[in-house]
Amino acid sequence: MKVYIDGSEGTTGLRINERFTGRDDIEILKINPELRKDPEERRKFINASDVTFLCLPDAASIEAVTLIDKNNDHTVIIDASTAHRTAEGWAYGLPELGKNFLENIKTSNRIANPGCYATGFLLDVYPMIAMDLIGKDYPVCVNALSGYSGAGKKGIAMYEAEDKREDLYSPRMYALSQNHKHLKEMQAVSGLDRAPLFVPVVDDYYCGMIVTFPVYADLMKKKMTPAEVRESFAGYFEGQEFIHVMPYGSEEEYSSFLAANMMAGRDDALIYVTGNDDRILISTVIDNLGKGASGAAIECMNIRMGLPAATGLNIK
Repeated sequence: MKVYIDGSEGTTGLRINERFTGRDDIEILKINPELRKDPEERRKFINASDVTFLCLPDAASIEAVTLIDKNNDHTVIIDASTAHRTAEGWAYGLPELGKNFLENIKTSNRIANPGCYATGFLLDVYPMIAMDLIGKDYPVCVNALSGYSGAGKKGIAMYEAEDKREDLYSPRMYALSQNHKHLKEMQAVSGLDRAPLFVPVVDDYYCGMIVTFPVYADLMKKKMTPAEVRESFAGYFEGQEFIHVMPYGSEEEYSSFLAANMMAGRDDALIYVTGNDDRILISTVIDNLGKGASGAAIECMNIRMGLPAATGLNIK
């Protein structure tokens, strides 16, 4: 299987390369670094590949799709940018949400990899709507904490500089205007009537993410306890090897703390349901570079190419 990574020097591209180490079923097509931005050279590599990963800014990803030959019906594009996540004709790359998502990935040559925050958000919120536990009009507010590896090359360099600014040692809330780039897919894929309130925080550690959806029990369509909600989630994700719905009360193993980096280096997800009879917390823990980016992209490739989904990936 011939694979081309357009944008192989970025964080996502580098992690995809790492996960291909030792796989003898894949040939990585390597462009001359001096020509990596040359459209005609990129065209050759994209059209020669069975799978091309786009690890690029949005504009460059959109351009890359225009480089596909009109008669090319074999190259599968997996886009890790924001550009095509809500675009018509693109499969959304989170197969665990439901059979329709899985089937679309199996049959599509155009797959949009979800955003890292959106992955955690949808694993929290989508089942609640799909199981009819909350309505699409529910006033959703989600908070999230991530390591700085999702901040791009400039952001990573800023956090790792020897003369790092004092404020970078502290958690920093951002997207204060409520216009985070993942909001569009969060609303579109979940089907919410309005965009959720979303409060992301970046902190001074490299990778790992926790996304939490707080729910008022009396605003649910049927009032449930946290244990009952946990059982509903376990049923919804039954048989999903990438999603682990943790036993109710298992957070006590960590003295009732959940660390955002507890899945660093992994390509699967943990879901915890905690709280009390009045207020319930649904929390998803992932590696923002794993199930939130590179791992998810390879999972989609494996599914599309008829391989076991976990091939080459680190799951429990």
